[in-house]
Amino acid sequence: MTTEQVWLGATAAAAVVLALVALVLAQRARRRAARAEALSVTLAGRLDALAAPAADAPRAPSPVSSATEDADAYVITHLDPADRLADPAPEPVAAPVDGRLFVDLLARESVVKAAAWSHGLRRALSPDSRNRIRFEVRQQTRRAGRDRRAEMKQALREYRSRERADVRAADVRGADVRGAGEDVA
Repeated sequence: MTTEQVWLGATAAAAVVLALVALVLAQRARRRAARAEALSVTLAGRLDALAAPAADAPRAPSPVSSATEDADAYVITHLDPADRLADPAPEPVAAPVDGRLFVDLLARESVVKAAAWSHGLRRALSPDSRNRIRFEVRQQTRRAGRDRRAEMKQALREYRSRERADVRAADVRGADVRGAGEDVA
């Protein structure tokens, strides 16, 4: 197999995976939309029940003081009296999208992303990029070796200067540092 055939197979496999992901996402979106629709229906029923006048619901007499009843009677629902007159229609939560349109939009976006990804991958693996990367790695390796050799030379210089200082100090005291601690028989 040539590298073009390998890349073609890899691109086809990636396209299949992206298509499967798109189908899974579309299925999840449909489920989420169905749940949202059911929730909006139940909330609308609750809202209608709350908006119904209080006279419709019979109230049982309760042994609560009149102060509590007065507090329940005065509930602030609007800040401005003009707000009650201008009751705007509620805005829809979301516009329904046809399933075919959703799949079409999702497929277009996925194809564009896959094409951009494959172009970027082809460009990254081009001979020019590989040569540039190889050159930079070789340059960094050489720089690291030079730095390591320079550090080694500096460490040897410091070690030898300490040795010379120890020898001088031993000569001044009159004892040989090199022979200290050895058995001379």
